Amino acid sequence: MLRIFLLVSCSLLSFAVSAEPDVWLLVDTTARKIEIKKGEQTLEILSEIAIGRGGAGLKNHRGDNITPFGNYRIGWVGEKSSFRKFFGLTYPSAEDAEIALQKGVIDRLTYERIMIAHQFHQIPPQDTPLGGQIGIHGLGKADPRIHKTFDWTHGCIALTNTQIDHLSQLIDTGTVVKIK
Repeated sequence: MLRIFLLVSCSLLSFAVSAEPDVWLLVDTTARKIEIKKGEQTLEILSEIAIGRGGAGLKNHRGDNITPFGNYRIGWVGEKSSFRKFFGLTYPSAEDAEIALQKGVIDRLTYERIMIAHQFHQIPPQDTPLGGQIGIHGLGKADPRIHKTFDWTHGCIALTNTQIDHLSQLIDTGTVVKIK
């Protein structure tokens, strides 16, 4: 147990819940939109989002280009991202870890590292066979025409630069993000 504690305390960052607790995001990968919600009320809709090249669903492994379904939180904010801003999600979730362990995609130690991170409200390891660095980001210097034409990310959710700038005024670390 000490070894696992040291892994957690040395390699994972804690995330503080600093966003307003009632504001959350519902990402609809079929309709290609993000609903900004407060409680059950929809405040705004950001449309024409792009998702992973592999579509959306259960991620099987790093590099599958799938945007994962599930419930996450914003774990960190990258202000100096090449995609303008990057809101990193707490992927993989405990549920993702359960499924991956049952399928033999991850081993018991990796599973425990993910579970302990979630138990202590830390960012889960981003270097597992399930992948990592999944988030919501802008285009940066990418071509907006490509963004409107096809899904182009490696599993993230992409918005235009104007949309990500607007969203960054409404959310922060701790914001709940539900992807369906």
